[in-house]
Amino acid sequence: MTLFKTMANGLAILALAGLATFGVAALSGIGHRWVDILAQFPAPALLTAVAATAVCLLLRLWPASVVGAIACLILTVAAWPQWTPPRGAPVPDQPIVRLYSANLWVFNTDVEAMRRSIVAADADILVLVEVGDAPAGRIDELLAGYPHRTAVGRMRGPGDHAQSIVASRYPIVQRLPDRADGLSAAGAVVQTPIGPINVFAVHLTRPWPYQFQWGQITQVMALTERRLAAPDNPVIAAGDFNSVSTARIGKQIQADMNLIPAPGWPGTWPSQAPAFAGITIDQVYRSPDLALITRRLGLATGSDHRPVVTEFTLAAR
Repeated sequence: MTLFKTMANGLAILALAGLATFGVAALSGIGHRWVDILAQFPAPALLTAVAATAVCLLLRLWPASVVGAIACLILTVAAWPQWTPPRGAPVPDQPIVRLYSANLWVFNTDVEAMRRSIVAADADILVLVEVGDAPAGRIDELLAGYPHRTAVGRMRGPGDHAQSIVASRYPIVQRLPDRADGLSAAGAVVQTPIGPINVFAVHLTRPWPYQFQWGQITQVMALTERRLAAPDNPVIAAGDFNSVSTARIGKQIQADMNLIPAPGWPGTWPSQAPAFAGITIDQVYRSPDLALITRRLGLATGSDHRPVVTEFTLAAR
């Protein structure tokens, strides 16, 4: 029994220390691609570490339980900023603008599920990315009630045509120009009850090692340039950023663009997993002159991403 406990403790300690490395990577501030890919997963690592530590306690594996408690603490500190970013102080008695943002997945053909999700959200502005051929062929049905629209399309391969769309109940007073800068993003100035807002529908490439290592970095640089070239209005940039808000790309957006993320729990990806166990790579960033009122997940659309529903108003200065 002693030998068994010694071996069990050793294996558990190795596993829990391995889980802690996700938190260390997130807290390190190192932007290297090897570290950044680990920094995406402190939230699910925390869930695993809590479960593993509970098992160690039940089996009375005390050394492993201590290491587990330390791992849980590190991972909690790493994940906490994703879950609790500042929301801003709302100006009292101001109108609220509701935004729905979703990666619909380019090969998703369940237009009925997409429409149900949009109707249930009852949003004022829609931000949609990876709008494939099936919803594009029924766009007026999908976006019924949102007559003001702007879209940017891109072709990734045969049968793989995706659009990024901003659609609104409120007038779009300016379509922000698309550029040949490697970024897939639609932009529009929407005239809302709280004034004009620059809205960007953003889809960044996947991180290394799934795509080339500089892809996301250069695309955020391009988004920064587009923001600087746009009118001086409050900004919302939403969509699939393929990064949690506390990893390299999230930090770049916050530092270079002065944008603040919405809370990242529950998670948006993958939709096949329970939301509490997922990670949020579908972000909604806002400028400091807007205050976040609420953030929740929308109904399933048939995509591997969950939609996000957020509400905003003017922030007190």
